[in-house]
Amino acid sequence: MHRHRSSLGALLHHVHVAGPLSRAALAERMGVNRSTILALTAELAGAGLVREELPAGTTGAGRPSLMVRPSPGFFVLAFDVAVDRLSAARVGLGGPILDRRSAPRSRAGVDLDTVVARLAAMGRDLLDAAPPGTVCAGLGASYCGMVRPGDGTVRYGPQMGWVDQAFGTELAKALGIGLPVAVGNEAHLGALAEHERGAGVGVDDLIYLHGDVGVGGGILVGGKLLGGESGYGCEVGHMLVNPVDGRPCLCGSRGCLEAETGEYALLAAAGRPPGEAGRDAVRAVLTDPSAGAAVAEIGDWLGIGVANLINLFNPGAVIFGGMLRDVYAVAAPQVAARIAQHAVPVSRERASLRLSALADDATLLGAADLGFATLLADPLAA
Repeated sequence: MHRHRSSLGALLHHVHVAGPLSRAALAERMGVNRSTILALTAELAGAGLVREELPAGTTGAGRPSLMVRPSPGFFVLAFDVAVDRLSAARVGLGGPILDRRSAPRSRAGVDLDTVVARLAAMGRDLLDAAPPGTVCAGLGASYCGMVRPGDGTVRYGPQMGWVDQAFGTELAKALGIGLPVAVGNEAHLGALAEHERGAGVGVDDLIYLHGDVGVGGGILVGGKLLGGESGYGCEVGHMLVNPVDGRPCLCGSRGCLEAETGEYALLAAAGRPPGEAGRDAVRAVLTDPSAGAAVAEIGDWLGIGVANLINLFNPGAVIFGGMLRDVYAVAAPQVAARIAQHAVPVSRERASLRLSALADDATLLGAADLGFATLLADPLAA
């Protein structure tokens, strides 16, 4: 029975990630015969989780293999808490963002109550707007800090001063729909999302670097997230790159990667006044021809960090997301030069440097997949 449920989950996961697939393609992906696929699909269709349809453009000649597609009747609510913005979305089985809400977040320190209240209001609004007969299958959230696996507690979020904040528990309570909120670190979730449906598809060893105000990292080894002993691994933003005269970091150290490449470093290097902040201010610097030296400086430190990561993990791809997507698009020459200078040739020769394909939706879609995890693990029970 356990194996059968696992097979149902595997089939549903394939169509959730890849979209409509023929029975033949599913049989090949899962390594089973077509009669097994027929039986599994019939069960999932009976539960309303998938539909079978003729391929588009079918003329009636021959007997084409039916396409299995995820049902539009199931969705999750996904939440994304960045330093400056709160986002919520209704995401359908298969990954489409069906509806979304967003609001600015002020940099006002510990703001758990405010964040929870605003996200809960967005979530209720999304639920009210969902089509009749559709089902919310789960809740997932991304947070820009270190998250304790299991209960959604933010152990450490230096940008806003969050320490041991019961984010997942409080958000579930505020939503009040009887479902728990699964919470993950934004860069970890971004890495998984890019691997499933973005720039990292087909690459089982990858590094995802996410820029918000600071820098976060998600590292996949053999297709599995490298979490560490307690789930707080991949804090690449606090990797030491400049021990001599490094900029102070909010973590209490100096010369961390995020201290040398994050928003504060870029704006300071460009001589912007202290009051300027946020994504628009960063983009203004990146598009300002007179700020070329500042951008090159940031790209230089970013390249040192990436060279270290390539030497450590021998990735097939390094993906730049969030604010770092914008930075890398301009500072790629400096990054490449540092990699050529410092990374071991046999490790760097296969490390492809890529922009995030999911852009600003990477962390939100990663949160959505957290919400779908229970359904995908045991579809009929869920």
